[in-house]
Amino acid sequence: MHRIPFVRSLIAASIAATLAACNPVSPVSAAPATSSALATPAASAVAGRASAVDFSEIVERYGPAVVNVSVTGKAPRGPQDAASEEALRECLRRFAPPGAQGPRGPGGPRGPGGQGEPGGAPQARGLGSGFIVAADGLILTNAHVVNGADEITVRLTDRREFRAKLVGLDPQTDVAVLRIDAKGLPTVRLGDPSRVKVGEPVLAIGSPYGFENTVTAGIVSAKSRSLPDDTYVPFIQTDVAVNPGNSGGPLFDARGEVIGINSQIYSRTGGFQGLSFAIPIDVASQVQAQLVEHGKVVRGRFGVSIQELDQSLARAFGLEAPRGALVTGVEPGSPAAAAGLKTGDVIVALDGAPISRSAELPARVAGMKPGQRASLEVLRERRPQTMSIVVGGAEPVRTAQAEPAAVPAASRLGLSVRELRPGEAGAGEPAGLLVESAGGPAAQAGIRPGDRILSVNGAPVATVAQLRDRVKAAGDEVALLIQREDARVFVPLRLG
Repeated sequence: MHRIPFVRSLIAASIAATLAACNPVSPVSAAPATSSALATPAASAVAGRASAVDFSEIVERYGPAVVNVSVTGKAPRGPQDAASEEALRECLRRFAPPGAQGPRGPGGPRGPGGQGEPGGAPQARGLGSGFIVAADGLILTNAHVVNGADEITVRLTDRREFRAKLVGLDPQTDVAVLRIDAKGLPTVRLGDPSRVKVGEPVLAIGSPYGFENTVTAGIVSAKSRSLPDDTYVPFIQTDVAVNPGNSGGPLFDARGEVIGINSQIYSRTGGFQGLSFAIPIDVASQVQAQLVEHGKVVRGRFGVSIQELDQSLARAFGLEAPRGALVTGVEPGSPAAAAGLKTGDVIVALDGAPISRSAELPARVAGMKPGQRASLEVLRERRPQTMSIVVGGAEPVRTAQAEPAAVPAASRLGLSVRELRPGEAGAGEPAGLLVESAGGPAAQAGIRPGDRILSVNGAPVATVAQLRDRVKAAGDEVALLIQREDARVFVPLRLG
């Protein structure tokens, strides 16, 4: 599974919407809570009416299971080149607090002879949060909090401190498991993120800027959010205030159950601006189980690249409403290729469970075991199909070769294109048509010279005549599969 990285540069409207999301937002009133023993009577207000939620019982009962995580390690020797990141990547920042750099202070790690690191190498220090999931000292936190640490110290609310052992970490989900030598510890109760509804009240407990056991609250803003570079995580979006130091802390629902691990924020300043993202706890629990048992994570894979459908794409592919995961590429020799999946297919269900958003598919496939057989429900050329697929083992993402630029032929799309010359397509890649210039609907959709057109509404095109015929037959709504450098994405165009 591979998220397409250039969607945001290809579709101008998407970029504008995403960058707008980085602006501060106003606080949102809490929605009614789900009834439970931990929720107050006010949380069980008449349906349709909002009311205040008292989280004090949850904090009192489960707050002691939230810990402070401090780390020390070698500081980076060179400055980070933040200016080289694209605008959206600059907007997205993990909120592990930056470590202070300088001479080793008391309690810092020592090199040979107890005199600090050889050559006077500076030490980095950082703070994060975590929570106890087993009474014998098993703790969940973020991978980016502890990655590269020489020493990890866990401090409980009763002020006891323990040197923690890193059981394992998984950068792809940003989950890490720690263990401390202690017994009879307080623990959290894990919940089911699938039961959580948008608008429900939630709270976070963590150590923002080192202020231990700070409680903040808000609501669930959205579910199954896809973020850049996070292939396997359908994030829970909230407006709960989280800041540097909250990383790795729990996100509770109104029942007092942990539904996520606070992991990322959108911010231009590095501080909270109203958009926070949590790793669903079911995803984290699957990673935890594998790290504890094997010390590493083994994931299932299909060998496809996918994208989200919007309303225009849904109409182009014959869906009444946007749903499912649109296949933009199938890796040769992969399980998906063996099963018969094709570019332009829309995966709408996996093992009978609907796929509402594309972000749900990678996480569910990753949780399967290699060799396991699964059933897919697919829409192909507007017709439903069912196919069987054998899950493969996850491999590093293979990128395609960058493609050169193009020349002639105008159409309703506003494009000038030419057919590929021998040797211009990579081995095993579809030929397609290269874009020389773009205007009209194509330019408005973000298509630009150098892009390669691979299909129209899922039907491959290799000649200019094929492109014209397919566009003519498509009516006023078409979806072009575009390849730009190492990524592919369907782009909807309205021609009427």
